[in-house]
Amino acid sequence: MARLFRGGSLGDSKRESSGSSSLRLSSSSSSVAAAMSAADLLSPFGQMGVPLSDPELRETAYEIFVASCRTTGSKPLTYIPQSERTPPSAERSSSLSPSASSLQRSITSTAASKMKKALGLKSSSSSKKGSPGKDSSPSKPSKKPATVGELIRVQMRISEQTDSRIRKGLLRIAAGQLGKRVESMVLPLELLQQFKASDFSDQQEYEAWQSRNLKVLEAGLLVHPLVPLNKSDNASQRLRQIIRGASEKPIETGRNSESMQVLRSAVMSLACRSPDRSASDFCHWADGFPLNLHLYQMLLETCFDASEDGSIIDEIDEVLELLKKTWVILGINQMLHNLCFTWVLFHRFVTTAQVDIDLLHAADNHMDEVAKDAKATKDSVYSKILSSTLSSILGWAEKRLLAYHDTFNASNIEYMQSIVSLGVSAAKILVEDISNEYRRKRREETDVARSRVDTYIRSSLRTAFAQRMEQADSSRRSSKNQSTPTPVLSILAKDIGELASKEKELFSPMLKRWHPLAAGVAVATLHSCYGNELKQFIAGVMELTPDTVQVLKAADKLEKDLVHIAVEDSVDSDDGGKSLIREMPPYEAESAIANLVKVWIKTRVDRLKDWVDRNLQQENWNPGANRENCAPSATEVLRIINETLDAFFQLPIPMHAAMLPDLLIELDRSLQHYALKVKSGCATRSSFLPSLPTLTRCEVGSKLWKKKEKPQNLPKRRSQVGSRDSNSFGLPQLCVRMNSLHYIRTELENLEKKIKTCLRNVESAQADISNGLEVSFELTLASCQEGIQQLCETTAYKVIFRDLSHVLWDALYIGETTSSRIDPFIKELDPILEMISNTVHNRVRNRVITALMKASFDGFLLVLLAGGPLRAFSRQDSQIIDEDFRSLKDIYLAEGDGLPQELVEKASAQVKNVLPLFHADTESLIERFRQLITETYGASAKSRYPLPPTSGNWNPTEANTVLRVLCHRNDESATRFLKKTYNLPKKL
Repeated sequence: MARLFRGGSLGDSKRESSGSSSLRLSSSSSSVAAAMSAADLLSPFGQMGVPLSDPELRETAYEIFVASCRTTGSKPLTYIPQSERTPPSAERSSSLSPSASSLQRSITSTAASKMKKALGLKSSSSSKKGSPGKDSSPSKPSKKPATVGELIRVQMRISEQTDSRIRKGLLRIAAGQLGKRVESMVLPLELLQQFKASDFSDQQEYEAWQSRNLKVLEAGLLVHPLVPLNKSDNASQRLRQIIRGASEKPIETGRNSESMQVLRSAVMSLACRSPDRSASDFCHWADGFPLNLHLYQMLLETCFDASEDGSIIDEIDEVLELLKKTWVILGINQMLHNLCFTWVLFHRFVTTAQVDIDLLHAADNHMDEVAKDAKATKDSVYSKILSSTLSSILGWAEKRLLAYHDTFNASNIEYMQSIVSLGVSAAKILVEDISNEYRRKRREETDVARSRVDTYIRSSLRTAFAQRMEQADSSRRSSKNQSTPTPVLSILAKDIGELASKEKELFSPMLKRWHPLAAGVAVATLHSCYGNELKQFIAGVMELTPDTVQVLKAADKLEKDLVHIAVEDSVDSDDGGKSLIREMPPYEAESAIANLVKVWIKTRVDRLKDWVDRNLQQENWNPGANRENCAPSATEVLRIINETLDAFFQLPIPMHAAMLPDLLIELDRSLQHYALKVKSGCATRSSFLPSLPTLTRCEVGSKLWKKKEKPQNLPKRRSQVGSRDSNSFGLPQLCVRMNSLHYIRTELENLEKKIKTCLRNVESAQADISNGLEVSFELTLASCQEGIQQLCETTAYKVIFRDLSHVLWDALYIGETTSSRIDPFIKELDPILEMISNTVHNRVRNRVITALMKASFDGFLLVLLAGGPLRAFSRQDSQIIDEDFRSLKDIYLAEGDGLPQELVEKASAQVKNVLPLFHADTESLIERFRQLITETYGASAKSRYPLPPTSGNWNPTEANTVLRVLCHRNDESATRFLKKTYNLPKKL
């Protein structure tokens, strides 16, 4: 469409010497332009759904028009055969009957048109152009319609023969239904009944006429009924069958035809339905959407001079007055008329090669009426049609405005102003009066006109910039054989400066009506577009060259010119242009390079994080993957870090030391991300601790303690040592995770040394190094240390409380103490310790085994103090417990080859402090318990001992610990005390 404007109508065309406001095209280019414009301007009223051509719609509309006008007069309807009619003359109106008929009103072309004045149009000069029907050739006599009715017939291209038949049919209808108003008749049905094949010149004409009327009935009653059809309605089925049958064989028409009676029955049954199911004299056959709108559009098109490229006729006031009479049949009201008339004005401008700007002005002016209607109504049907119509207008306008540099120039800038005005008006109605989202907001938050024009400016300038860039690239290619070809961005900078000047001088003054900062927005857009190209250029620069310097100088000059225009344009704005300047980040070379380096860093780091996430999902943590027994992903992530550092120091920038902290922060975060991922999902020590059973007491003398009653089939679990656990959190896999974190932690020192060496090799960085530039990976180091600690504890408590639970928590000291000792636990723990020693790095090994030792002692204490009613100990059992405790310590000492003695003693101190309670006699335990309760709760607690809470910190000076020893003491004294003091149950 941009080519269409440039080619003629909105481009190079000249005004006629007569002073007309229309621009003319040659007949050939005009027809091509009209066809192209109509192709991208679909009707907003919707599809008909019935194959009714424009001539068929036009003839039906004319029938409705004549019927509406001829049945509103006060005198009887008469018919004058065509052969008896007198030639058009001033006296004709007095000789016709009815003399006051609307159709016979004389034309008063000399009167000023109120409608044209309202639309902002001037009446046409009679010397310039005559009324419709007048031949422009001086060699032919003038033939001017004498009445408005005759004018409309000519405008609608209805032949005199067809007009005579319509009038004859209406006369017959009136004779048969005297006094019946037109809105209570189904006009196509009545006309079908009045004529037979003999009334037409040939059978083909008759069949076409019949087919048209049946298609109108189908459209009005079946496809687009005003009152929705009921699926169970038999009349609609009958009508469909009749219409289908007529397509194969014409039905017999005429007053007494049996087929007509069947047709009448079906049609009237459908047409006489009312929306509220009440009795009605109205026949709804042409007032359903969109049929009525298409018919009314045909009537409104009579307002345009068919011989003058679609200009509005001077008699538009009289024509529109008569067209109103059809509203009762078509279901049109003033709002729909205003909307349809606006569309028809706009549509006529587009389809007549867009040469008559007056039509565009008229459509824009009439849009004011549509805006008033939109604010005043909430009718959903109207709103739907309104939205569709305005969207079509806005869509057409925006195809031109979103690239207005391609469409408009100095010769047709007035067209652009009208199109912008029309598009903005349509957008405002769509947003302010139809959009629910807009209504929910405060209106002052949205300036629709400014927003739309802002979009047009930015879009058009971006398009123009892209075209200039293509031209600059073409220019560079043409100068490729020169010794020093000019860089593309230098050529582009000059072209963009010229484009900005054109925008400021030609388009911005006009667009300022809707956007006070039109020029500023334009140059800000150009600044952004060029800035994007400049950034890409810098991204590809590997070294400072003369071309680079030339581009940066050209960019600096362009930036100064653009900023000057922006500041000049916004000097009177509320913020003094600050918002525009914020849109124009400077092109400073050093800042641009720094930003490019940051983008480079972000890209590398994002890629690294993606790699970490992707590869850790696939990592199987196999201990045999390499000699370090660490994950391949750990070595790979460090290799990527090294490559990233190498690439950074190879960047052709003079600011490595300044940008290095940014890179190190991101690399530190990336390695921290890896470390956090390594330990994620592995649980914590608390995840494996069993829940403590409720306090109870053993049952002295119960068969439970007899040897023969000892549970014989304790659950056995297969040791996981050496198993290829598919779970990535098995014991071998946990060991590999710890090794991986340790490997990264140790390699951080090498990374730091490498970075300092690279910095010393950069000449400009010497001063920065002497100023104490720190190179460290603090986040990664802390995460690795924390991760190793968590994995050690997780591994230890998983082994003790899950993998070996069957020989510790589920079996140790169950039944008789002598027959359920620590040996099975130690036997299964030993290969686990060996596997850990062979897998975990020697710098981490002691930490893992220490955590395992602490978990063992915690498990041992839990069995003794919170093992539940299945466990009971006498004073004699204390020797066995001491022996088992020593055996448990010995496995970690490993005859001097294990952990250091002082470390084992420190870890076992809690158990060692608690064991003397098992040696004490029951009475001393009870006395100790009473003393501790009194010390904790005061003398008042002697009358009733409160139950001390479980802290889990087992200690001989803690009342809950002593109480638990008493609960597991197998003698009568303990049982009586517990029964009397707390009434503890013997069973859970």
